[in-house]
Amino acid sequence: MVTYDCDVLVIGGGIVGLATAYALSRTAPGTRITVLEKEPGPARHQTGRNSGVIHSGIYYRPGSLKAKFAVRGAAEMIKFCAEYDIPHEVTGKLIVATEREELPRLHALVQRGRENGIPVRELGPAQITEHEPEVRGLAAIHVGSTGICDYGAVAARLAEASGAEIRYGAAGAAVHIDRRPDRGVAVRTADGAIVRGRVLVNCAGLHCDEVARRTGDDPGMRIVPFRGEYFDLARPELVRGLVYPVPDPAFPFLGVHLTRGVGGGVHVGPNAVPALAREGYSWSVVRPRELAGTLGWPGSWHIARRHWRYGAGELRRSASKAAFTAAVRRLLPAVRPDDLIPSPAGVRAQAVLRDGTLVDDFLIREGARTVHVLNAPSPAATASLPIGREVARRALAALQGAVS
Repeated sequence: MVTYDCDVLVIGGGIVGLATAYALSRTAPGTRITVLEKEPGPARHQTGRNSGVIHSGIYYRPGSLKAKFAVRGAAEMIKFCAEYDIPHEVTGKLIVATEREELPRLHALVQRGRENGIPVRELGPAQITEHEPEVRGLAAIHVGSTGICDYGAVAARLAEASGAEIRYGAAGAAVHIDRRPDRGVAVRTADGAIVRGRVLVNCAGLHCDEVARRTGDDPGMRIVPFRGEYFDLARPELVRGLVYPVPDPAFPFLGVHLTRGVGGGVHVGPNAVPALAREGYSWSVVRPRELAGTLGWPGSWHIARRHWRYGAGELRRSASKAAFTAAVRRLLPAVRPDDLIPSPAGVRAQAVLRDGTLVDDFLIREGARTVHVLNAPSPAATASLPIGREVARRALAALQGAVS
């Protein structure tokens, strides 16, 4: 007779893992939940190293999980922050076209926003100046439902409200996983303990593909890490709210943008470059085994061949502050190099298929007694509450099958 420590064992204490635990406790009260997190606290990676934007959902293909969950999640996140007194604000944002060739893409975003049920208003140059006196552009759209919040505080509140047992540090670092369809999942942690659960949920973010393989499931993708390099604006009075360029739909990145945070400072970035480790927050962080895994994945080379021009521009901006400043000045001509103060970087866990396809939507797959969240970069923080419910629904279905 197997003795289980919990019904659902969640690996990963970022916002998606904690939102899953929160949803489990509310959907099925009495479910025993354990969360394993290798860091000393929650939200130390993607969740705690982003711009803090509550995304509207305007960018995402109608009918996709990103579109559905972001639109729903934005409203729920604002309500959650209000309920738990977490710093937040509904600011709206501008998406600004600075070149004529961007105008068709800007108009396409207007249509996409309307298809996704998002309030969008088109602006001319004079109206741009009314919203943002220092910003220049040929045309823009104003997206009123965009906001900002403190996602680290959200994650901490989810952890507390979930009622889950959360193990941090060595007690939460999964070093070995034994999954047996008839006996559940046993995880050995770095402190030597064995934690047994009936069902495992993999929300390991930057390491989710590795965790999937350790369970014996083939994820069919690899995480290729991209570092997002940020600056803080020394003259935050230059920007009132959130200002974005028109994104290139060929890439999952939104381009260098300006984001006023809940603390009043303005974040500038990110520049997106390959990271030399899963948690490679600077060029000096190199982990040879992880780098070899990235370079050994055929999809990485397909990306390089297809998008080398784009990548070369990002690398140039990483190496040259002047080049980064020039990218910012397309939107904000008044900015100077000495206005940009280096800020902590983030790393995006981007799922890439073998043929080099950058997975564009949230990706959730299931195995025997396992649920794997394999692609949940931005806007996952915005959409974390509905994502958590979806993952919890699948975990509870697996749990019902395990005990029936």
